[in-house]
Amino acid sequence: MSPKRYIVVSSHKSEFPKPITFKKGDPLLVGEEYKGAEGWDNWYLCTTPGQEPGWVPDQIIERFENSQGRAFDDYTAKELNVQEGELLTGSGVLNGWLWCEKTVGTESGWVPLENVKEVAQ
Repeated sequence: MSPKRYIVVSSHKSEFPKPITFKKGDPLLVGEEYKGAEGWDNWYLCTTPGQEPGWVPDQIIERFENSQGRAFDDYTAKELNVQEGELLTGSGVLNGWLWCEKTVGTESGWVPLENVKEVAQ
């Protein structure tokens, strides 16, 4: 996906101050699948050594037996805190979330797609 511009139509604040972050090839213990009214499918609660559990998209998990897995790619579950009216640059979508960078400053992270609207460039 080539970067696109978005405007925040509804504020979002992360509830996870210590997001899970790992590198390609890191071991994962795969837990429960996310079930919520939002319709965010294919997210699994995973753990990796030295970190708190976090939600990981299924596309990044290489699965083995007994809930064991390994990361297909580098990943962070860092969510971006945004306020209504902010402009963002979005560069990737996974399971209802958009990876964004703020156009002012250097912050980046995931924002729910339902909280943003694409704007003409």
